[in-house]
Amino acid sequence: MKLATFLLDQQRRAGALTDRGIAVFEGDADIGTLVRRGTGQAGFQALLASSRHTVQPSDVEFLPPAVEPPKIICVGLNYADHTKESPYEQPSYPTLFLRVATATTGHAAVIRRPSISEQLDYEAEMVIVLGRGGRRIAREQALDCVFGYAVGNEVSVRDYQFKSPQWTVGKNFDGTGAWGPYLVTADELPPGGAGLQIQTRLNGRTVQSANTRDMIYDVPAIIATVSEAMTLQPGDVIWTGTPAGVGLGHKPPLWMKHGDTVEVEIERIGLLRNAIADEATV
Repeated sequence: MKLATFLLDQQRRAGALTDRGIAVFEGDADIGTLVRRGTGQAGFQALLASSRHTVQPSDVEFLPPAVEPPKIICVGLNYADHTKESPYEQPSYPTLFLRVATATTGHAAVIRRPSISEQLDYEAEMVIVLGRGGRRIAREQALDCVFGYAVGNEVSVRDYQFKSPQWTVGKNFDGTGAWGPYLVTADELPPGGAGLQIQTRLNGRTVQSANTRDMIYDVPAIIATVSEAMTLQPGDVIWTGTPAGVGLGHKPPLWMKHGDTVEVEIERIGLLRNAIADEATV
């Protein structure tokens, strides 16, 4: 299934993509909340069967599939070629950091370039949403925890990212990390989302092109590692890292600017598109 959270007539709704459009579920819970409540495949199929209203994707305002997840965990430096274009050496342990919900946005939303920086950078990433949690999850059991996968653009404000050894500020400007439009259930994709082409296009030009099989730490390894330290919960969101080709790695750097359109596409998951506008003009 392809599941979405969106605004319809200024009301938060959730639904599933069908060949007729988006079937709108009853109630105002977003997809992330439904997953946290334990809604599984059968539950979503029941919601789809009981839907009485279908809308076209062009008629809704997409939100992140999970609007306020319990945690947003990000993995940095998870593609070797990306590490080579960065100022870092390849670490021997996953580079982990957190995002906050206010630093995310949805498909087709305008991403605001902060007035205090010109270094707004794109980062194509595969995003996972957990349907089950736990502590000290074995690698062999990790994929049982994955509910679904989405397309993400983990936009970074580079000069603020590098102001300190911690990346928190540069990764948490309001509304910069876009993801969606759909959360694709795990049964529709290869195990761990492996072997999928991932690309970024900036104003139609391909600037990132890789395959999710190139991740240094795959999805089972990420889940197992994170759960060594913290209890994972249903509805948690994990961004799995970006490949080479980010704006920082270009000579000269290729920063996103007012008027740009950025697209991230992952094979079999979908296409995420956002416009860029200066903060003062939004």
